[in-house]
Amino acid sequence: MFGLFKKKTEKEKLQEEYAKLLKESHRLSTINRAESDKLAAKADEVANKIEKLP
Repeated sequence: MFGLFKKKTEKEKLQEEYAKLLKESHRLSTINRAESDKLAAKADEVANKIEKLP
């Protein structure tokens, strides 16, 4: 109840974006491999940002 209005931290936002990119990359892997690879690269960039956060 009290966490209802809690704002997400930068790390939480990046983790959600990372998960979304990986899921979409996996979905596209059977349809369009080039797009899948692009999304996987973006997900890797987001993972690097997450690692750099304190």
